[in-house]
Amino acid sequence: VQLQASGGGLVQPGGSLRLSCAVSGFTSDYVAVAWFRQAPGKEREGVSCIGRIDGNTAYADSVKGRFTTSRDNAKNTVYLQMNSLKPEDTAVYYCALDLNWSEGMKSDYLEYDYWGQGTLVTVSS
Repeated sequence: VQLQASGGGLVQPGGSLRLSCAVSGFTSDYVAVAWFRQAPGKEREGVSCIGRIDGNTAYADSVKGRFTTSRDNAKNTVYLQMNSLKPEDTAVYYCALDLNWSEGMKSDYLEYDYWGQGTLVTVSS
């Protein structure tokens, strides 16, 4: 199984970015892809999650209304559209695969089975 995250970069406060996570090497529909982020000196925190089979989503309170996750099952790719970005959104963003998903977003990053390499998002003027 491989996850490849991309799309990070430098953006001004209030701007937008779209991250992508290409996933390969799995066969089950009952999986979910989550986005986590980790800022310098802080713990890794869950941002969003989407189920492959039904597209159900979950978000951290800190990003609700600003971030949207979506999926394209034909391309095995998950997206994170980030709008109204704030300096506190600055972090390395990782996508992760949950092979034992049924609903919701698991907050403990140790419960995820595979991880992408991370992509840096910097929100600064």
